Amino acid sequence: MNLTSFTAEMLYLIAGLLFVIGLKRMSKPKTARRGNLLSAFGMLLAIVGTLIHYQVIDWTYIVIGMLIGTFAGAILARVVKMTEMPQMVALLNGYGGLASLLVGWAEFHKQYENVLNPNVTHSIDTYTALTTFLTVVVGGLTFSGSVIAWAKLKEVMTGKPILFKGQQIVNAAILLFILAGGVLFTIDPINNYPIFIGLIAVGLLLGVTSVIPIGGADMPVVISLLNSYSGIAGCLAGFVIQNNALIVTGSLVGASGIILTNIMCKAMNRSLANVLFSGFGSVQTSKGSGEKGEVNPVNVEDAAAILEAAGSVCIVPGYGLAVAQAQHACRELAELLEKNGTEVRFAIHPVAGRMPGHMNVLLAEANVSYDHLYEMDAVNPIIETIDVCLVIGANDVVNPAAREDKTSPIFGMPIINVDYAKTVIVMKRSMATGFAGIENPLFYKENTRMLFGDAKNVLQGLVAEFKK
Repeated sequence: MNLTSFTAEMLYLIAGLLFVIGLKRMSKPKTARRGNLLSAFGMLLAIVGTLIHYQVIDWTYIVIGMLIGTFAGAILARVVKMTEMPQMVALLNGYGGLASLLVGWAEFHKQYENVLNPNVTHSIDTYTALTTFLTVVVGGLTFSGSVIAWAKLKEVMTGKPILFKGQQIVNAAILLFILAGGVLFTIDPINNYPIFIGLIAVGLLLGVTSVIPIGGADMPVVISLLNSYSGIAGCLAGFVIQNNALIVTGSLVGASGIILTNIMCKAMNRSLANVLFSGFGSVQTSKGSGEKGEVNPVNVEDAAAILEAAGSVCIVPGYGLAVAQAQHACRELAELLEKNGTEVRFAIHPVAGRMPGHMNVLLAEANVSYDHLYEMDAVNPIIETIDVCLVIGANDVVNPAAREDKTSPIFGMPIINVDYAKTVIVMKRSMATGFAGIENPLFYKENTRMLFGDAKNVLQGLVAEFKK
């Protein structure tokens, strides 16, 4: 091994270590930002290592590309609202898949042209053909699936499951074509370029047919799975171009995505097989059963009095908090409660919001102390001792139907048992259902008080009452 190759491999090794450390730090809110920076620096070293490995002398276009990407990322970080962060994450997953598809296609086309050269005697080997085929298919379905996920979250298209007659047959036919086409292409890649193009098209189609039957409320699981797919596609692209850094990076992203998908599935009481073989979330919405009863509305002044008298308060944030951009007002209220001698906790459901960790990121933006964040499993055992649960914009993750109604689509899903608290104050704009379109019997329970209005305005009103 010459000095150039040794230097490149050492940079790859350091980059890989930084990826592992960064990924570990990103598992906790307190160290996530530093982990992200370490991973970004590791990616920079991997790029430099690649340029050295391939002895790229002119870095002009590389630097221009990095500057464009940095500028675009900085703009997005500033412009994209927290409510639109899930959509952006979905698109970023898609871009990763598209990049892998293009890398695999470009590498195959280059080798295809080389083989057609009469001065070249070698052909494309089976290993290269197989990894190229897998790269473009996984990359394609990641890209198109992520675009559909973005469209559902952005409400460009309906967030409800889209079903049609013979859907499973269509999916089966697509998979059979991919398998048959993959075998034919791998056996003779030179004479089957049209099949290769067909595989790209069908891979893109598979991404669409795999995601459209999934309900918008289940997007946290889908985003995790697509994130894993983007890593797998990147890993396969690494095998195509024989780049160790890309193989390691893709493997880490793919594995961590699968682990996170499994966590999300458990939080939704779904199996991974439901996600992988479509049909996930394709359930009919429930309108509830029995008498609804009457709600007990409360105004800001009375709600402030209830909170002021509480010895312990558990705040359960949801997507409504993000929509209203009310995280800063929420933090201010929590601080005033603590000054009043109240013990304050924030209960975070794994799938609250529209993506994994959505509420953690939202509260971190408002500088809510990490020590105040509690996972669902840590809160539920003590929920009966809590004086007041303040539910802000959450719906499905606190819906008792998941425990009580066997006909409910979310029956069996672990929830935060806020109805077990002594008093529940639910902050909502209206009595409308959540993203899953399911009625919530929590609103009609005797210990529940409904505080209607925009979350930010209501929280600011509560803060004003405490400051009087």
